[in-house]
Amino acid sequence: MRIISFCADGIKQATSNGFFDWVVDQDADIICIQDLRCQEYDLTDNVFFPEGYYGYFFDSPDGINGVAIYVREIPKAIMTGLGFGESDIQARYMQADYDNISIGCILAPDTADGNPQAVENKEVFFEQLGGHLNKIRNKRREFVICGNWQIAHHESDLQDPDGNQDSSGFLPTERQWMDNLYDRLGYVDAFRTVNSDDDEFTWWPNGNRQENGWRTDLQIISNGLRSTVEYGVAYKKKEFSNHAPVIMDYDYEINPS
Repeated sequence: MRIISFCADGIKQATSNGFFDWVVDQDADIICIQDLRCQEYDLTDNVFFPEGYYGYFFDSPDGINGVAIYVREIPKAIMTGLGFGESDIQARYMQADYDNISIGCILAPDTADGNPQAVENKEVFFEQLGGHLNKIRNKRREFVICGNWQIAHHESDLQDPDGNQDSSGFLPTERQWMDNLYDRLGYVDAFRTVNSDDDEFTWWPNGNRQENGWRTDLQIISNGLRSTVEYGVAYKKKEFSNHAPVIMDYDYEINPS
């Protein structure tokens, strides 16, 4: 099972930069895209609906974010949103459910502008998300949750950790939240099971890939999938947005519905 996760910074712009030309050649079973910045009905060109895939979209009311999941096998169910209220509106989440596995696509709330309300929404969202992930870990199914989590966990996940100690996305409380996710709840950063390099960044806030790189684009998996991870890479040969696609291969086969 190959899953590609990508934060588009606008799917139309990423497409004009060649994203779909590239991704259809990657033989992915599932493609999770975040930050569409448009509504599904705006996507009128066939390029947005590649042959062999079924596309599912969760738009935002004002078109500022939005997520999509493209799959080869039709899921048994699609879930949109997490029911968190206002903090959930500022984020985006959708999930494709199969027999024994669920694939989630997440775009966490953004606090780049430093707006106090946005900061509070992000804190509330992650508090509620932690409770949700604690609840579902006891279900008899596996989970892969892909996307832009808006948090870098360790100093090795930043190109300039000293210069970002007080930045949203690398605050002590946020890093502690990730500690809890892995250490207490038992989830796994899939990429780090196969790649421990210090320069594997996926996001460059200013668009310059020579400086201030962050690794915030993650595929978080349930512990039962840890041994299935075979390969992981942040693809950087071509630039489709300020984020690099994350490609993960798992020794796992999705059962058709």
